[in-house]
Amino acid sequence: MNDNVKKYMQNIGAKAKTASRLIAGADTNSKNNALNFIAASIIDNKSELIGANAKDLAAGKANGLDAVLLDRLELNHERIQAMADGLRQIAALADPVGEITDLNFRPSGIQVGKMRVPLGVIGIIYESRPNVTADAAGLCLKSGNATILRGGSEAINSNQAIGKCIKQGLKQAKLPEDAVQIIETTDRVAVGELITMQDYVDVIVPRGGKGLIERIANEARVPVIKHLDGICHVYIDKFADKDKAVAVAFNAKTHRYGVCNATETLLIAEQAAGDVLPELAGKYQEAGVELRGCENTLKLLPDINQASAQDWQTEYLAPILSIKLVSKVEEAIEHINKYSSGHTESIVTESYTIARKFLTEVDSSSVMVNASTRFADGFEYGLGAEIGISTDKIHARGPVGLEGLTSQKFIVLGDGHIRV
Repeated sequence: MNDNVKKYMQNIGAKAKTASRLIAGADTNSKNNALNFIAASIIDNKSELIGANAKDLAAGKANGLDAVLLDRLELNHERIQAMADGLRQIAALADPVGEITDLNFRPSGIQVGKMRVPLGVIGIIYESRPNVTADAAGLCLKSGNATILRGGSEAINSNQAIGKCIKQGLKQAKLPEDAVQIIETTDRVAVGELITMQDYVDVIVPRGGKGLIERIANEARVPVIKHLDGICHVYIDKFADKDKAVAVAFNAKTHRYGVCNATETLLIAEQAAGDVLPELAGKYQEAGVELRGCENTLKLLPDINQASAQDWQTEYLAPILSIKLVSKVEEAIEHINKYSSGHTESIVTESYTIARKFLTEVDSSSVMVNASTRFADGFEYGLGAEIGISTDKIHARGPVGLEGLTSQKFIVLGDGHIRV
């Protein structure tokens, strides 16, 4: 069985590699046409998508999937429309492929610049949400990449149905149908093959729980664009405006709980805590947020639980918040750089000097001043749809949109120039 899966995956890889060379040379109009055709096909086949999804939902209930996972799995008319709208939005974005920058004449007379180019073949491994199939395919297509998609076994019927719409759109646009391939087997061996096919796959993007991403990061033999978790912080400085501090810290935690850019730890300067914390704690508790504080926090909020050492390094994805009082901005920065996952951090302050220090010294993919961590998102950054968030420092960092799915190569323009 393993040999059969390996041969199957090698065949998919070879077809993707061939398609990647064709899709890399496709013009913007062809790619946009394909995206719009795919969107139209998704709407036209709405009944088929809902029918396929019903099979996945029934199997999920039979297998004991909880309510949260079943909600992520469900496709309804609104979500199907959102998939189509997302593809049309990608079509409306500027095409990064072929963009030439930094073109300068050298003393020799040649011109040297950089051209933006696709990465090649992108393998994407994800769980639960079938809408990722359309989003990921659209982003890879617009950025000139071929993609191999491996969704969760719980969404196999939904993903295959969406895949048929994608192939129909590619065919209508006269682009290679193998530019987007969806793995049909649910065998976990396929994942192991995908992340080690160095001859065919240029980069892997895992989207899912920490366990999945850790496995991919540890076992992959090709580069991985990833983030493991989102342990994000808000620091309320002694020079913070109280109203801004309360609004930002409350929104950063309570806007949505189960997302990677929700704040998990609140740091407050000791000088500001007495003024800000009681009001903020009241709002949190009214919203049903469990508070866990350091010893100094408990002096102001004696009815909350004491935070443990583990709390500072936990991504709750739930209505739980750990709170620590710090003596100065340097202590806040030290705490963040020690416990943060490198995702997103925010400072609330009216001091330009302290804000600059925080921006410079906090080592995360997004660092904010007087803004909620919930803004760490591709759409909010003006990137359009995103393939995910990267906390790596090489290649892409932060929300990964179209540009993050491309690289650059040097180009040299001459007119018979020779080196002397």
